[in-house]
Amino acid sequence: MEEPALQFYCHCDDCQAVSGGAYVSLALFSANALSVTQGETRVWKLRTLPRERCATCGTQMFVKLPGEGMFVVKGNLLPKAMQRPEFHMQCRYALAPVKDDLPHYKSVPACFGGTDEMMAW
Repeated sequence: MEEPALQFYCHCDDCQAVSGGAYVSLALFSANALSVTQGETRVWKLRTLPRERCATCGTQMFVKLPGEGMFVVKGNLLPKAMQRPEFHMQCRYALAPVKDDLPHYKSVPACFGGTDEMMAW
């Protein structure tokens, strides 16, 4: 399996609604790094972003970022040794402060077109 280009935790209200948790671990892969090797997926939407899940069991698997040639995969689907989130983003939506050694961006970091404004927990 190819290494993800980037890994992070997202606290946005979409991720909270989709995951049922306070935040979700995500990994960003190039389009050619991801393939479904077994079964089929079904597309569904929360608001406007199309997401794909297993057609059989319903496991949420990934999002194809429109026009980006990238996929966002739920981090819990990666092998444990590959799970290495680098930062938290959309922390303005956090349900509670998260205390760890990673950067905590109020919105999105500059690598996603944001301002790199940090949360003051």
